[in-house]
Amino acid sequence: MNVRRSLLGLTFCTCYLASHLTNKYVLSVLKFTYPTLFQGWQTFIGGLLLHMSWKLGWVELHSSPRSDVLMWLPASALFVGIIYAGSKALSRLAVPVFFILHNVAEVLTCGYQKCVWKEKTSLSKICSALFLLAAAGCLPFQDSQFDPDGYFWALIHIFCVGSYRILRKSRKPTVLRSPACWGLPLPS
Repeated sequence: MNVRRSLLGLTFCTCYLASHLTNKYVLSVLKFTYPTLFQGWQTFIGGLLLHMSWKLGWVELHSSPRSDVLMWLPASALFVGIIYAGSKALSRLAVPVFFILHNVAEVLTCGYQKCVWKEKTSLSKICSALFLLAAAGCLPFQDSQFDPDGYFWALIHIFCVGSYRILRKSRKPTVLRSPACWGLPLPS
């Protein structure tokens, strides 16, 4: 079981890195600067896969009340911000720099949980968040390819990712969060 879990983690990391490297290649080398078109394509493919899953009986779709749909409107807007600002930042920053800045969103989530929700947070998580924040703070001074526009878009991306994570954790499961309907655990 341990080997299977390790293999699953390695597969996830490989796919995650490959997707970001592919996006960097498309945005930088091929000069593809239309992230909304890219997002539209991803949404179309996602909708097509959802429709196929529904036709095959893998997913049960119900009409949702308007209040459930409207409740997820802010999350949808933040998701658009994540993709757009992330694409702009990734096209201007090196991949390792983007990864470091992207992970700063976890500091926002951790700080919100500690200060606003008054959750008990381990010392190791607080230290990890502070080290990550320090590394990100020193990064612009050490970046030999410093691009102010890249860092500007990265800040917007960090805000959108952090806000999206906070919003997702604060929401109660609804019919729009269908993994619970499939008997699968919801992401934490």
